[in-house]
Amino acid sequence: MIRATCVASILLLALAYPVLAQEGEGEQEKPEEETLVTSGIDSGGFGALVFKFSGVNDQFAVFAGARGGWIINHQFVIGGGGYGLASEICLDEDGRCLLRDIEFGYGGFEFEYIGRWNKAAHYSLQLLIGGGGVTLPGFPSDPVFVAEPAARLELNVTKWFRLNVGGGYRFVSGLDVRRLENSDLSAFSGVLEFKFGNF
Repeated sequence: MIRATCVASILLLALAYPVLAQEGEGEQEKPEEETLVTSGIDSGGFGALVFKFSGVNDQFAVFAGARGGWIINHQFVIGGGGYGLASEICLDEDGRCLLRDIEFGYGGFEFEYIGRWNKAAHYSLQLLIGGGGVTLPGFPSDPVFVAEPAARLELNVTKWFRLNVGGGYRFVSGLDVRRLENSDLSAFSGVLEFKFGNF
């Protein structure tokens, strides 16, 4: 009789175990399935006013412009920007300022990586690849190639506003105008940027 009772108890427990296990799992949060490709992508976007402090023909120069982009998962940015020379630059020959108002503008595709984006202060690495044009008074515009890597410190001022400061280097090639060389337009630059958007 005791043996039969023990066998019956064991069978009852064996049959009840799956039900009890399911009830226990219901109380716990199920782990998220891992996949190689995820369908959920956080998207955002922004527009920004940009001021660059640089040099042209060994003279201090200010560039003003704007940029914008699509933000993927808070970290990767694909976009573009355009910048124009806002300072008056002279071409010197024998100590005399012969020409003023050199026009120089450039722009292109911009790629950016934002590191530690959830921190109040974080960094970003950027690369612009594009082109532009240089115009001297009385001469047609001359096209140039421009590449500009940069690094910046970004401050999360509010949920929708970011302040960036940093620096980069502007590489210019393909210039073919009188009195100017590629090295006259290639220079380091400091950057001040005001970003507005959904980050």
